[in-house]
Amino acid sequence: MSFETSVGAETADHLVRAARTTLGDSLRSVVYFTPSAFDVLYTRRDLYETAERTAEAKSQLVDFERTGFAEIPVRTALAGDAGGSDIGPYEFTVRVHADGFVARVIRGDAGVLVTTDDMDVTAFEEAATAVGRLLQEA
Repeated sequence: MSFETSVGAETADHLVRAARTTLGDSLRSVVYFTPSAFDVLYTRRDLYETAERTAEAKSQLVDFERTGFAEIPVRTALAGDAGGSDIGPYEFTVRVHADGFVARVIRGDAGVLVTTDDMDVTAFEEAATAVGRLLQEA
């Protein structure tokens, strides 16, 4: 499998496995992205007819979530001593929609989006922790 981003096949495999393990059958998709490219690593079979349709559907979502690369330094500064907050460093974002969720984890110049059906939101902490660890190792 060839990728548009710098993600390796082994890392892609680990990311999908971590998301599937923590989120189960509710998992809809796993997308690896950088500031300039993205790869759909996993899509549940019942969602899109073709790879092209999948990429088209995820493109707008990725474009929106890339704002996270600019947000991280600001969120980190706000959480530090200079910002006067005691909430700690930024970890991940979960967006709640009527029929599902989008979770975003960014580490350095890479991020992962996972989308799910409607489910218990507490599973996202496990997924984000596992994905974040894998992104740091990549």
